[in-house]
Amino acid sequence: MRVFVAGASGALGRPLMRGLVASGYETYSLANKPGSAEYIESLGGKPVIGNALDRESVFDALSRSRPHYVIDQLTSLPSDPSEMPDRLPFDRKLRLEGGGNLFAAAQAHGVRRYIQQSSGFYLDGEGQLATEHSDLRAQAPGHIGQSSRMYAELERRLLTSASLETVALRYGFFYGSGTWYWNEGPFSDRVRDGQCPIFGKGHGTFSFIHVEDAADATIAALSAPAGVYNIVDDQPVKAAAFLSAFARWLKGPPPHSIDTAQTTEKYGAEALYYHNELSGSSNLKAKELLSLKTRVNPWYHECREVNDQCQSHSVNRA
Repeated sequence: MRVFVAGASGALGRPLMRGLVASGYETYSLANKPGSAEYIESLGGKPVIGNALDRESVFDALSRSRPHYVIDQLTSLPSDPSEMPDRLPFDRKLRLEGGGNLFAAAQAHGVRRYIQQSSGFYLDGEGQLATEHSDLRAQAPGHIGQSSRMYAELERRLLTSASLETVALRYGFFYGSGTWYWNEGPFSDRVRDGQCPIFGKGHGTFSFIHVEDAADATIAALSAPAGVYNIVDDQPVKAAAFLSAFARWLKGPPPHSIDTAQTTEKYGAEALYYHNELSGSSNLKAKELLSLKTRVNPWYHECREVNDQCQSHSVNRA
């Protein structure tokens, strides 16, 4: 069976490509420059030259590869989360316009199933862990709301297709090699330097997923029932507990707290919202239908020691 992946060079794309090849899939990927083609080959895939924002080249890429499945992992995210506001316009363009070209080409070339990256961290669980029926936070301030509206638009396009089997995978915050939440990179450096405060009480809930576990779930979604799935691990955690535990894991100083008024004045409403309003997500559906298995993240035991809020949410009790 042939699989076409867009976004093979991303933090998730790399383990996904390796996993697809190891599972016996004939795996193609879009490459927009010679270096990308070489990298795709190093992962065991077959590069197809094209640019997601060039509709004709995307149609040509699918015409040449003739995949049974398409996996859309198109993103343009910075290595430093503080740069998100500047990068967001192009990320949105790539996902909506570039992904739109890919989606149209998939429909035109008889693709059986289309899998779309979506968000499991900007869902509104209305005080509980969010489920697959939960809405995205379209009314949130700043780039949280912008991103939520983008993901909602992607899901609307996906789930209204009359010709494709479609799957939306709502991934939690990625951690692992090449992600923001790991032991290297700009964000980790700032945590070690004590430059990542907790805004307000930090009562919001974060859900994470290791990129290797996300890749396994994506491969399982090729043959599972179509629909929407939350792809998150078993350790939803309060923002304050996570930041404290993550700092401890990195051997950095405990993060300081900034009260609500100071946060709003200095960092804006979005920062306060980010640490206090997110819901986290339940993975029960993915466990049942995708046989999702997730590892315990490396800061979890630190988290239990620094704040018992980590134990107050259990996916298995949701």
